Amino acid sequence: MTGTALASGGKDSLYAAYLAETQGWPADELVTLRPPNPESMMFHTPNLDLVAFQAEAWGKSHRAVTVPGRDDAAEVASLETALAGGSGPVVVGAIASSYQWSRVVRAADRVRRRVYAPLWRVDPARVVRAEIAAGLDIRLVHLAAEGLGPELLGARLDLPLLERLASRARGPNVAGEGGEYETLVVDAPFFRQRIVLEEVRRTVTADTARLDIVRARLAPKESHGTALQSSA
Repeated sequence: MTGTALASGGKDSLYAAYLAETQGWPADELVTLRPPNPESMMFHTPNLDLVAFQAEAWGKSHRAVTVPGRDDAAEVASLETALAGGSGPVVVGAIASSYQWSRVVRAADRVRRRVYAPLWRVDPARVVRAEIAAGLDIRLVHLAAEGLGPELLGARLDLPLLERLASRARGPNVAGEGGEYETLVVDAPFFRQRIVLEEVRRTVTADTARLDIVRARLAPKESHGTALQSSA
């Protein structure tokens, strides 16, 4: 029985896969959907190439599936294709998005696979605190909410930054699930290696700020120093 974890490279999908394994649900492979639409409501889009590094660091296999169209039907059909042929659980990091949840369940049902979502309906702040406490090195790579300026690109999501997000009465979803911010995990206790970002590119508009990884590598865990070495 081969379990599949839908992995975007962000904190929630990686943490959900980790939890699934600790709770007896296999997550043997990481599967990434690559949509052509950078504003996809279904799939995370920044730095999807880095999931292959995460899989290697974790000792997992990895598959990337290209979404051939930009509409909802193409995204769901591609998800169904990605899940076909497996027999184990489908692990997903959804917390509160009914839009994502309903489509994952629909695709999994069609290929007769069970969905396991250990974060579903858990308080978002509690989820992020647990991710930080678990030792995930989480970096902010896309910002699209008022008050989240480009100076935060590449910053590590820690408890003080989480409190800053949570203190904003009308600010972003504290877990970023609405697209207010997106993340990349560069290290975790269950990784055998860490990801070093050697060259990055920042793109800033009136409404968003984005960190694209131009070049990265895996490094031994015993190496010291920050995961973000240089920027351009």
